[in-house]
Amino acid sequence: MTMSCKAALVLAFALVPLAVSAEEIVVSNYGVSANGMPYAVALEKGFFKEEGANVTGILTSAGGGTTLRNMLAGNAPYAEVNPNAVISAVQQGADVKIIADTVLTVAEFVWAVKPDSPVMSVKDLKGRKFGYTNPRSTSQALATLVLQSGGLKTSEVELVKTGGFGEGVAALDIGLIDIAPVPEPLWSRYRNKYRAIAKASELLRPIANVLGVAHANPGGKEGFIRAVIRARRKAVAFMASNPDESGDIIAKVYNLEPEVARTVVRNLTGSRTGGVAYWGAGEIHMDGLNRAIEVQKMVGAISGDVDIAKIVDTRYLPDDLKAVQ
Repeated sequence: MTMSCKAALVLAFALVPLAVSAEEIVVSNYGVSANGMPYAVALEKGFFKEEGANVTGILTSAGGGTTLRNMLAGNAPYAEVNPNAVISAVQQGADVKIIADTVLTVAEFVWAVKPDSPVMSVKDLKGRKFGYTNPRSTSQALATLVLQSGGLKTSEVELVKTGGFGEGVAALDIGLIDIAPVPEPLWSRYRNKYRAIAKASELLRPIANVLGVAHANPGGKEGFIRAVIRARRKAVAFMASNPDESGDIIAKVYNLEPEVARTVVRNLTGSRTGGVAYWGAGEIHMDGLNRAIEVQKMVGAISGDVDIAKIVDTRYLPDDLKAVQ
């Protein structure tokens, strides 16, 4: 091989971005809840590869605590979980950091009744049965806030545990409860069957919903983590510009009817809660994080003092997103 050929090869390799090691990431309720939808788009559109993250798969589980344990046990470099799971893990000694604020509101929630229900507003719920999923869950905390918006206390209704959102819809159908939380994508599927009397985007202030987290010392996987955040950001922007194509991608992963998935994407990319988008690019919103802590304390999911700023690490965010809001 001539010197000129060798030089050309060296130059060619220098111009190719270094490949980041192949890794799995962990996302709570991926394939079920709206929070994880951008990851499906990022995979299908090749955004992870474009940014240098060789994501070989997305692991999931129901519940942030389980998801975070899976990340720690499997040494996955990145996870998306709810704030309660992160704070509980830190309080128990886990060395993890909040590195991205990925879903900034709870705009996927509506609270619905049957069409012939006499309940026309939150104020009409006094003395009625209010469904929620499980004790100390987000749905229980939000039920408290919804009732407060109508001037009611939780003691003025009967809170009924249903065990899940799908189960809550079934309980509403057969009259075991008078109102149920129906988050996306369930709402887009059943919106013609039920009547919403409360929408989180209209009633509630921005509340941090799920977060990107990583080990405090990720063992040389910093480049991969940064690439995941950049790729997810691309997916969020793509979803806003191409809601129908994004919906079709998500429909396959989430086993949804394409029109339902398209409606979900249009609803949530267009949603603004107090001017704040549903899917964020990653920038940290401290007000939303602190509000999430307050909400979880209301139902006993978090106890004690929490200095959230000490858990936040912005080093993985793109420079234009590093400023804390």
